[in-house]
Amino acid sequence: MDYNQALEYIYSAYKFGSKLGLENITDLLNRLGNPQNKYKYIHVAGTNGKGSVTSMISHILYEAGYKVGMFTSPYLENFTERIQVNLKEMPNDDLGNVTQMVKEKVEEMVAEGRNHPTVFEIITAIGLLYFAQQQIDIAVVEVGLGGRFDATNVVDKPLLSVITAIDFDHMDVLGSTLGEIAFEKAGIIKHGRPVVVYPQQSEASSVLRQVSKDRDAFLYEVSEEQISVKESSLEGNFFDFRYKDREYKDLKLNLIGEHQLLNAATALSAIEVIRDMGVQVPETAVYQGMANTKWPGRLEKVCKKPLIIIDGAHNAAGANVLANTISKYFNPDQVTLVLGILKDKEVDVVVSKVCPLAHTIIATRPDSHRAMEPSQLSSKALKYCDKVITEPNIPNAIDKAIDIAGHEGIVIICGSLYLAGSARSYIKNKESKTTAAIRDY
Repeated sequence: MDYNQALEYIYSAYKFGSKLGLENITDLLNRLGNPQNKYKYIHVAGTNGKGSVTSMISHILYEAGYKVGMFTSPYLENFTERIQVNLKEMPNDDLGNVTQMVKEKVEEMVAEGRNHPTVFEIITAIGLLYFAQQQIDIAVVEVGLGGRFDATNVVDKPLLSVITAIDFDHMDVLGSTLGEIAFEKAGIIKHGRPVVVYPQQSEASSVLRQVSKDRDAFLYEVSEEQISVKESSLEGNFFDFRYKDREYKDLKLNLIGEHQLLNAATALSAIEVIRDMGVQVPETAVYQGMANTKWPGRLEKVCKKPLIIIDGAHNAAGANVLANTISKYFNPDQVTLVLGILKDKEVDVVVSKVCPLAHTIIATRPDSHRAMEPSQLSSKALKYCDKVITEPNIPNAIDKAIDIAGHEGIVIICGSLYLAGSARSYIKNKESKTTAAIRDY
């Protein structure tokens, strides 16, 4: 099976729908020899920030000399972004080979009358099997949806569980209250195993505390007091961090946004908890790992002239973070917004947060069948901004925004990770062509 055949097979499973539960993935991994039990496992759940925290932990462990697997979702540009070893994407040939092995076991299951695994179950099996083949030391695994019944929740004794910020998202699946959503996220807390928790709203916090108590799990709750901010700018964050009697001075994190400071405190606390458990992580690895952390598509600068920032925020909490960042660094008359949102997301909330902060809005269509029509999005945006343009084609929308912004303006591309991925690919390709043209000239 080659790369394209692998993707075709994986995506063909969409017809089997999406179903939360552990029976299928447990059966599939058992047939594959339970690869997830052959390395240490750090499990990360949450509504917002789990990707950033997963990346921070992975970078620090890599700098500490461990062979690290990183499993994330979704991807921006290439499918293999989701499955990395030592911060390098899974090679295309390996994806084909591992997918073939998984496919054979899926066919066994179906032949025996078992349910066909879902797309995410297949992807999870591919990632966990690949990590075992690569003989990694530690896997840092991001939950796909929720936690309790997510396919990644197949390890009984993770080295550590981490829960990032909990907020409203996927309410049709996870529940309509913060307490219900927190209970689903708390599903990754395992008996007798430690858990590190981002500072939560009280309703979520009380649920996490109770679940930890019931499962006799050591709970470490991150505090804002652990962070002392030196500087937060478009160049990143400089800060001090304290854990018990240990202190790190002058840490650097290149990710933009003050919200990343508490994500950093969560990741750093996770590292300190496993250090207390005997995992060797030199202080130099902490400094280097934080400084080298990247998380594409989240308040990411992709161009300087004009300044173009891509952000995949698609829910209320993410929109708040983006709006706060725009308000802090820019005036509305500087900002041209390229906006595209999926119709099953919190469209009205996102629009109300970010649209008043731009002088021009270009409504476009993310590359998804779930995308809201740009004409409908334009109507919503007009409530908050006088100048709204409808341009369904993403490259055309970006080019229009660049023309409007000029060299000194700001272009913010936001509303969906699907849009962020398409925009990132287009801008990178556009820049490479421009560079080649200048060189040839």
